[in-house]
Amino acid sequence: MTEMKKRKKNPYLTANIIIVILLGLLAVLVVLPFVWMVLSSFRTNKDIRLNISSMWPDPWTLTGYAAALTKAPFVRWFINSVFVSTTVTLIVLFTSSITGFVFAKYKFPFKNLIFGVILATMMVPSQVLMIPNFLIVKGLGLYNRLGALIVPMMVSMFGIFLCKQFIEDIPDSLCEAARIDGAGDFFIYARIILPNIKPCIGSLTIFTFLERWNDYLNPLIMLNDTEKMTLPLALNFFSSQHLADLSATMAVASLVMVPVLIVFIMFQKQFIKGLALSGMK
Repeated sequence: MTEMKKRKKNPYLTANIIIVILLGLLAVLVVLPFVWMVLSSFRTNKDIRLNISSMWPDPWTLTGYAAALTKAPFVRWFINSVFVSTTVTLIVLFTSSITGFVFAKYKFPFKNLIFGVILATMMVPSQVLMIPNFLIVKGLGLYNRLGALIVPMMVSMFGIFLCKQFIEDIPDSLCEAARIDGAGDFFIYARIILPNIKPCIGSLTIFTFLERWNDYLNPLIMLNDTEKMTLPLALNFFSSQHLADLSATMAVASLVMVPVLIVFIMFQKQFIKGLALSGMK
C-alpha cells in the first residue's frame, strides 16, 4: 500500500528526473565553450595549437591578457563600447516607455494605424536599413564619430511594443485618480507607470545592452578610426587570414563577456519576472 501511495503521489517522478538530466547535459554543452575560452586565455599559443583536446593551461600564463592590453588600444575600445551601449540603452528605455505609455493610455487619430506601422517595421531586416542610416549619419556630420552608433538606435520598435503591452495591464483608474489629485502626465508616467513596469524595463535593458554590445556591422560601416572602434572589432584585430594570436583573442573574448554578465546579474530578477508575467498573459 505504501509503494502504491508513493507512485500515486509522484506519477511524473521518472519523467521529471529524465528532464532534469537532459537539461543538465544541455547546460554543460552550453557552458563548456565558455569554460574552454576562459581557460584558453591563460594558455600560450603553442599550448593551444598542440593540445587542442586539453582545456587545462600548461603552463598558466597572462601573455594573452598582456598582448590584449599592449598590442592595441583595448582600454579605449572598452570605454567606447561601454559608452555607446549604456547611452543607447538609457535612451531606448526612455523613448520606448514613454511612447508605450502614449499608445497604451491615450486616444488620438490614427492610433491603431500608426502602431500597425511600428509593428510592420519590426519585420524589416536591419541590413535593409544600413544604407538609409549611413546616409542620415553622413548628412548629420556624425560619420566616424561615436554618435553614428547612437543616433540611429535611439528608438526601438520592439521596445515600444513591449512597453505598450505591459502598460496596458495597469488599471486606468490609477491614472485617473492621480489626475483628480492634480498630477500631470509626466508625473503619472514617472511615479505610476515606471514603477509598475520594472520587469519590462529589466528585460528591455538586457536585450538592448546585449544587442549594442555585440554589434559588429554598424561600427564596421560607420567608423574608420582605430581609436573610435568598439570591442567586437577588437576580436577581428587580433586575428588575420593566415595567423591568429589565439591566446590574446581568447583573453579579449573573456573580457568582452564581463560587462554583459554584470548587466544580466543586475537585472536578472526583473528579467525572470518579466518572462513569468509574459507567460501568464
